[in-house]
Amino acid sequence: MGRNLQNSERLRPVDLARGHGLSTQAIRNYEEAGILPAADRTPHGYRTYTSLHARALGAFLALVPGHSHQTATSIMRAVNQGAVDEAFRLIDESHAQLLDDRRTLQAVENALRDLAPTTASEPDAAVSGPGGTFIGPLAGELGIRPATLRKWERAGLVRPRRDPLTGYRVYDEADVRDARLAHQLRRGGYLLEQIAPLIAQVRAAGGLEPLEAALCDWRGRLSARGRAMLTGAAELEVYLRERG
Repeated sequence: MGRNLQNSERLRPVDLARGHGLSTQAIRNYEEAGILPAADRTPHGYRTYTSLHARALGAFLALVPGHSHQTATSIMRAVNQGAVDEAFRLIDESHAQLLDDRRTLQAVENALRDLAPTTASEPDAAVSGPGGTFIGPLAGELGIRPATLRKWERAGLVRPRRDPLTGYRVYDEADVRDARLAHQLRRGGYLLEQIAPLIAQVRAAGGLEPLEAALCDWRGRLSARGRAMLTGAAELEVYLRERG
C-alpha cells in the first residue's frame, strides 16, 4: 500500500520545477492542462503541492518520449479525472502504432531485398503500355493524394514522363519503386530533403546500399520508442498505485 501522500511534505512550484529542469510557469501550465492534480492553496493564495504531484510530473515526463507530448497529456488528464480505462486505451493506441511502424519497416526491408537495381539506360525505356501507371492509380495504391506525388516530383523523388498523346504523367517500374520507397521513408519520419539524396544515390549506384544506414537509424528509433514506453509505463504504474 502506498503511503498517504496527500498529508506528506508540502512542496512549492519551484521545488517541482528544479527537480526536472523546468520553470515554475511550466508547472503551473501542467496543472492547468490537467497533467497534475489540482494544487492546494495557502491562505495567501499560493499553490502547494505534495509528493503525489511530483509522481504525476515524473510519470508525464517519462511518457512523453514514447507517446508524444499530446498523447502523454491526454493520458495524464484521463488518469487525474478518474478515467483510467481511457488512459489505457490511449496507451494501447500508441503501442498499436509502434507495432504498425515496425511492420512498415519490415515491409520496406523486404521490398528492398526484392527490388531490382536500375541501370543508366532505364530512363530511356518506354513508359506507356502494360508496365506504366498514371498518377491516380499510383496515389490510390499508396494511400496518398495525387498532389503529394506531384510534390515528390518537384523534390526529385520520382521522375515520371509524359504520355505523348495525352500529356499525362506516366510512372514506369522504376518510378513506382521510387514512390514506394519515398512513401515508406516518409512514414519512418524522414524529410523530403533527406530522402532525395538516398533515391538519387540508388539510381546512380545501381543498388540499394545507401538505404541501409537510414533503415538502421529507423530501426534504432523504433527500439528507443519501445523502451521509452516501458519506462513511461513503470512511472505511470507507480503514480496509479500512490493515487490509490
